[in-house]
Amino acid sequence: MHPNETLIDRDRQDLVSRQALDESRLIRFVPGPDGSVVPDLARKLPGRGLWVAADRASIEAAVKKNLFARSAKAPLKPAADLADLVEKLLARRCLEQLGLARREGVLISGFEKSAAAVRGGKAVWIIEAADGSADGRGKLLGLAKHASPAPKICGAFGADDLSLALGLENAIHAVLLKGGRADRWTLEVERLAGFRPLRPESWSRVGPGDGAEDGRGEAPEREAEAFGGRGPVS
Repeated sequence: MHPNETLIDRDRQDLVSRQALDESRLIRFVPGPDGSVVPDLARKLPGRGLWVAADRASIEAAVKKNLFARSAKAPLKPAADLADLVEKLLARRCLEQLGLARREGVLISGFEKSAAAVRGGKAVWIIEAADGSADGRGKLLGLAKHASPAPKICGAFGADDLSLALGLENAIHAVLLKGGRADRWTLEVERLAGFRPLRPESWSRVGPGDGAEDGRGEAPEREAEAFGGRGPVS
């Protein structure tokens, strides 16, 4: 979510399930002038919005079943790789949020500073490079198990992407501190979780010493608390 956007608390109907869901759990699309289907992640493009749950399976189903055209009552032709495009756009927005957080001083990088923030209960998110060292990651995730409230964990980005977003040479460990920026990041990254795991499967193969949580990046006993009591967005 960009700085001039507001936090959303409105329901819209998902084209696939026909259920009313909060906008934060949906992706908005609009018809393009050429009959394409355009993702509108910022919810600002003109035209009637077509809403689909923020996960790969729902968007692929909407494309396969021609639900965009049926809902718009127009001959729309969404790209076959529309879900891949949405994932890329969401990942870009998440990384932009991290860059803004660092410039605002609410993102701390480096192992020692990150560990201190986790111990002090200041960390809302631990952000680990997916391809970083298992040793350092395991120590931070181990600290997270004993923190209250438990920070959420994201390993959805590699070191190169994090370094570029944060303007650092080798970004491996970072934490996001409490505040409005963390709230905005949470909305974006929970939508991204419908397209890629926040906790890479490769982490599970390291063994119990890495502070292993479940496949979505949350400690099982703290999962409901970490997602506001409702579980992660699928």
